[in-house]
Amino acid sequence: MGSNRHYPEERPERTVSVAEFAIDVFPVRNSDFAEFVEATQHVTVAERQGYSHVFQMTPGPVPLNNPDLWWKAVPGACWHNPHPGNELPGDFDQHPVVHVALEDAKAYANWAGGRLPSEPEWEFAARGGLLNSQFAWGDEFAPNGQRMAQVWQGSFPWFYAPGGSPGSVAVGQFPPNGHGLYDMIGNVWEWTQSSFSQPATCCSCSPQQDANTLFTLKGGSHLCAAEYCLRYRPAARIGVAGASSTSHIGFRCAYDTSPK
Repeated sequence: MGSNRHYPEERPERTVSVAEFAIDVFPVRNSDFAEFVEATQHVTVAERQGYSHVFQMTPGPVPLNNPDLWWKAVPGACWHNPHPGNELPGDFDQHPVVHVALEDAKAYANWAGGRLPSEPEWEFAARGGLLNSQFAWGDEFAPNGQRMAQVWQGSFPWFYAPGGSPGSVAVGQFPPNGHGLYDMIGNVWEWTQSSFSQPATCCSCSPQQDANTLFTLKGGSHLCAAEYCLRYRPAARIGVAGASSTSHIGFRCAYDTSPK
């Protein structure tokens, strides 16, 4: 795991062993989370605090060292209302759930009979059996011109080439990796249970936060741009406060399959 070719927080490239485990084929979807909420009456951190952070495009180019220029605390933003004022897409149930803090992700995982993956487990799963490849599918970003993940297209954070607003897409729209797992790269960042000790973070990825309580996110999201945040790779990682909830962070569950 890790990489010596990219950002400092990914170094060094090293060999790590993990016990046998299982992991969700898809990130947790809104339909899955709705079932959990109905069964447990869970109220998320965002709902309790009355707001969550939502990405908002800027009207033009801005300095890229201040994420507060594109992250806004929006009243009412939560998992079932991710972009207040915007109509939900018709396939909303199949989009990965967002606006979930670490506490919410752990509660769901416990209800589902699992847990959050560790960073080594997540990265092993994301690599899909490939060694030393830049992406989960190989070294070429778009083999034969085919897009392989939902990431930023255009110039961050003001120009989105496809038009409209950038956002997540329903899971499973891109090819699976070698382990048969979908959306390990792009779409939404995913929580792990591993702490994050390095000081470096990607400033496009979350609002400014307390650096003393960071946990590792993996996979990149629809807001990662090649010229600025090339973190839609298995080795990439950022640190985010456990209490954070945003419009581009989700999760998937892991499960123990062998005795410890």
